[in-house]
Amino acid sequence: MNNPLLTEAIGVHFLDMDSGIEEQVICNTDGSFTIIINSRLNQERQMQAYQHALRHIANDDFNKKHADSVELAM
Repeated sequence: MNNPLLTEAIGVHFLDMDSGIEEQVICNTDGSFTIIINSRLNQERQMQAYQHALRHIANDDFNKKHADSVELAM
């Protein structure tokens, strides 16, 4: 099974970020992912941001050309 969501290849970190940013996902050079979640969000919004980031990973959005259209489709 080649599902990145079922591996340990996803690191999650919490960081104080601008209030307009809920999360950021980074595709690392080794094929793993780093999810950074805004620590200023409440727990419910943090979980929603985490799930949003996981959908980007599951949909292989990092290999798509137009980030804006990817985000609108979410």
